[in-house]
Amino acid sequence: MSSAPPVAVTATTEIIRDVRRTRANVSYTEAARAAGLRPFILPVLAPQDADAMLDGMAGLILTGGEDVDPAHYGSAPHPALGDVHPGRDAFELALVRAARHRRLPTLAICRGVQIMNVALGGTLVQDLPSERPDGIAHDGRWDRDARVHGLRVTAGSRLAEAIGAIDVTTNSMHHQAIARLANGLVAVAHAPDGVVEGVEWNGDDWWMAGVQWHPEELVGTAEDWDRALFAAFAAAVRERAVSSRGASAPRS
Repeated sequence: MSSAPPVAVTATTEIIRDVRRTRANVSYTEAARAAGLRPFILPVLAPQDADAMLDGMAGLILTGGEDVDPAHYGSAPHPALGDVHPGRDAFELALVRAARHRRLPTLAICRGVQIMNVALGGTLVQDLPSERPDGIAHDGRWDRDARVHGLRVTAGSRLAEAIGAIDVTTNSMHHQAIARLANGLVAVAHAPDGVVEGVEWNGDDWWMAGVQWHPEELVGTAEDWDRALFAAFAAAVRERAVSSRGASAPRS
């Protein structure tokens, strides 16, 4: 495991047994490890710590969790806005910008793709059921590994190449989604109701893929799509790790 490239995995804080603790779902670290990576959990820190916390990392996974505070994109809170985490928002907004500056391979998942969009200047739909009432259900009482709706991926996109398909079925556990897409991002996957389910950076200078579903919960299913997504991310991370070692090697 020592030779596996290290990746940072974001976390939240939660009161567990009366103590405030750093928490991340094990499914993220297990999926990363299965892809040949060495995951490190990042605690929620001050935004000025974000860049330094990526030192030595070859990749970044932005995980799911709370709603993003709409104040970050200039909107008033919707009545159906869920829990927000101001400290996590501030830290992860800074992480995204630091990862972009470093061109650090980044996989953004669910809330992760939302914070990515906001960090780069986009906005969010705060509550799909009330703001898009004619859409399909994106959250419900189903198992986390249940594939509940299809989506179409743009042929030739980085995401399509990563998962090896353009028509897939995914799980779904979100009530927010991308509204106005940030500059630099391209929407490359959509649900049948038009909700953006996947984005990527529009150039070759940064490997970044963001998905609205939870692939880390699906790597143990029969379909290969989600394992392939983590494998593609891991390949970009390994390439980054190799190039970083070459850049830091002493000259003879």
